[in-house]
Amino acid sequence: MFMGRYNHTIDPKGRLSIPSKCREVLGDEFVISKGMDGCLFVYAIDDWKVFEAKLASLPLANAGTRQFARFFLSGAQYVTVGKQGRVLMPQDLREFAALEKDVVLAGTGGRIEIWSLENWDKNTEQVDINEIAQGIADLGLTI
Repeated sequence: MFMGRYNHTIDPKGRLSIPSKCREVLGDEFVISKGMDGCLFVYAIDDWKVFEAKLASLPLANAGTRQFARFFLSGAQYVTVGKQGRVLMPQDLREFAALEKDVVLAGTGGRIEIWSLENWDKNTEQVDINEIAQGIADLGLTI
């Protein structure tokens, strides 16, 4: 399980240092995909394969299913960690998530999210956690 928040920078060559605690779970190769809310999702390969299998099990006749699969699968790439613990962030994914220099890596359980610092701040300052907690409680999760 991934948790915690890490502030990092992308260097001028597009490389991002992955925290060692995250690398312990991710391994030397993992998947980065377009994510929701303007961030990127990072999955360990085994978790990505489970996600792919779930996508493959959805009905192809459903237009929403096709769009959902198209979004995630066409926006995903395998990346490899270099000797210094960095990955080269694919240019198209950097552009999608508006990643330029300052970024936030946020552990969210089964995946990591990569945000531009600016978008992270905008997203988190608008959150009304009490309202969200009520909606989550309606789904059966209580704290």
